[in-house]
Order: sequence, then C-alpha cells, then structure tokens
Amino acid sequence: MSYKPGDYEKYHASARAKKERAARNKARRDAEAKGQVRKGDGREVDHKDGNPLNNAPSNRRVVSRHTNRVKQ
Repeated sequence: MSYKPGDYEKYHASARAKKERAARNKARRDAEAKGQVRKGDGREVDHKDGNPLNNAPSNRRVVSRHTNRVKQ
C-alpha cells in the first residue's frame, strides 16, 4: 500500500480517529484511577472486542504492551 503525503495527518485529524482516541484515553484514565495501571509500567488497557468505543468494564482488561500488540 502506498501513502500520499499528508495521509497520516489527514487520518489523525478525522472525526472518527479523534473519537476513538478519546475513548481509548478515557479507558486508560479509568484504569489509572482504579490503580490497575500506572504511567510507565508497560501495561495497557485492551478492549477485548477491538472496539475502543465500547468502554464497558466487561470489555476492558489490563495486559502487557506486548500482548496488546500481538493479539489479533
């Protein structure tokens, strides 16, 4: 796949990307408030169904950075 100049910036400025990023950040803040994760601990909040907009507690789990990257 080839990208044109500006594609990266255009995607990250889209309304959908902003909404998903805000939802991921909220999940992280919630986990930090509960003491499940700390800044720099190498752990991440994983959305089990892959949908960052689904922030139901049953859909979130704390996993290592590696586990979150390789899951598919």
